[in-house]
Amino acid sequence: MPLKLTDLVYLKSGRIMMTGNAKRLARIFLNEWGREGWKILAESLPFQVEGEVFIGDPLENPGFDAYLIVNPLSRSKTAQEKLYSWLESNRDKLVLLYEGKYIGDSISRYRIRFFVDYLVAYRRETVDTEVVNLYKLENGEVVESSKLVRKGR
Repeated sequence: MPLKLTDLVYLKSGRIMMTGNAKRLARIFLNEWGREGWKILAESLPFQVEGEVFIGDPLENPGFDAYLIVNPLSRSKTAQEKLYSWLESNRDKLVLLYEGKYIGDSISRYRIRFFVDYLVAYRRETVDTEVVNLYKLENGEVVESSKLVRKGR
């Protein structure tokens, strides 16, 4: 059975990385987690979310059910190392890593691939076409993928 977005929305733990300015998708995930009663902590909110989301440093505030970390690839090497260590020690948490730039098949060039369970790569192809590539990663390798195409009305 192919990988679907709904598989990711209802995860109880795992690290999901969204790339390509997927604000609408990230908003859907956070809104659904809030409706499920999850306590969410966000570094910042690059988009509006319904419901209650706390703002703070995820690396220094344990006790939340889900975390939003913004632009993990744009950080300094020291900050990235700190983040990777935190991701490694918080495998039981639900973490959404939101990266504004597009990373799809090129995930293999980034060390973060070892700390991510799923990659959602969003890309607007033409005015009315959006493509979402879903990847499941294990030990930094893509083990499953699927592509969703949404054409305009």
